[in-house]
Amino acid sequence: MNVAPIISALALPIEALVEQRVPKKLLMEQGAPTSADKRQIQDGIEEMMWVAALKPNNVGVPAFRDSVREYLEIAIITVVLRANAKLPRLIELIHRAIPYPLVLIAAHGETANLSVAHKRWSQGEAGKVVIEGIRQAALSPDAPSTDEAAFLASLDLSHLPAGDLFTMYEGLLTRVVALEAARITGSFVPPDSGDRSITLREGVDRHAQLKRELAFLRTRAQKEKQLNRRVELNLEIQRLQTELAAIHEAL
Repeated sequence: MNVAPIISALALPIEALVEQRVPKKLLMEQGAPTSADKRQIQDGIEEMMWVAALKPNNVGVPAFRDSVREYLEIAIITVVLRANAKLPRLIELIHRAIPYPLVLIAAHGETANLSVAHKRWSQGEAGKVVIEGIRQAALSPDAPSTDEAAFLASLDLSHLPAGDLFTMYEGLLTRVVALEAARITGSFVPPDSGDRSITLREGVDRHAQLKRELAFLRTRAQKEKQLNRRVELNLEIQRLQTELAAIHEAL
C-alpha cells in the first residue's frame, strides 16, 4: 500500500522533514512490555520511518504545556506491516513507545491505517506518558472513496487549528472522528466546535457499542427456546435499534 498520498495530504513543511529509519530494536526496548509483544514487533514490522517532527520553529505553532500534558512536537511516522501482523496491537505498541503525540500511518495489505491518540502524564509513574485512547481510520489512499478524499483534503496543516500544538493535534483527531462518523452517515463533515467534536466522539463510540450489543442479542434470540424470553429479547433489540437510529440522526 502506498502511503504517499496521505503524507502529501498533510502538506508537511520541508523544515519539518526527518526521514530517518526507526530500528525495531529501539521500538522493542521502549514499547514492548512482554516477550509476545517483542515477537509481534520483530515478525510483524517490515520497516518504520520517522517522516517528520512538527515543532514550533518549523510550523509556526507554539508548544503546549499544562499540568496534564506537554506537547513539544508532533511526530509523523509510517510503518509497513507484514501480512501476518496483528494490526490493532502493533498500533497500540507504537503509540505507547513514542513519547510525543503521534500521527501513525500503517500500511497493511491493501489499506493504510491512520491513527492518533492524545497523551498525558502518568499519574502513577513520574516522567512517563500514557495514551488516552486511539482513534483510527482505514483508508484506500490510491483509490479513496468520496468521504476518504474529503478527509484527505482536510488534513493540510494550514487548515488545522493553530493555537498551539495541542489544538493542532486535536484538529487532526477530530478529523479522524469525523471520518469514523462518515462511515455511519455517508457524509464527511469535520466538527466546527468543541461541543460538536464531543458529540461526534460519543456518538461514534456509542454506535459501535450498540452494534456489538445488537449482534449479541440477535444471536441469543435465535437460540432462545422459551417464547416469553424470546419476546423480551426482541423488545430489547427494538429498543436498541431505536437508540441506534437516534444516534445516526444526531451524527
